[in-house]
Amino acid sequence: QVQLVESGGGLVQPGGSLRLSCAASGSIFSINAMAWYRQAPGKQRELVAAITSGGSTNYADSVKGRFTISRDNAKNTVYLQMNSLKPEDTAVYYCNTAGIATMGGYPYEYDDWGQGTQVTVSS
Repeated sequence: QVQLVESGGGLVQPGGSLRLSCAASGSIFSINAMAWYRQAPGKQRELVAAITSGGSTNYADSVKGRFTISRDNAKNTVYLQMNSLKPEDTAVYYCNTAGIATMGGYPYEYDDWGQGTQVTVSS
């Protein structure tokens, strides 16, 4: 099994910054895409940013120029640096990774989610 542990959420004032981390562990053979999603109360979960194994990135229009996604392949960890935060960024942020893991020595494809971390932007 693959486990994802997120950290870094919290309360911040508008204009402030936070850095989220998500570490993947378990019988991981390879990780392809890693991404951050968010879900605000009463809204659907939306993609915030994604990064491929080769380092190509993709961002939601609402966060371009403010958020930066990065990954450390040696640590199986993805980060989200969030700057110039706005109240509308308030949401639960979820990490998602997909790739190949092994169970009993046999490979299988996985696509797993973290437990979510709350980000609240308020004065």
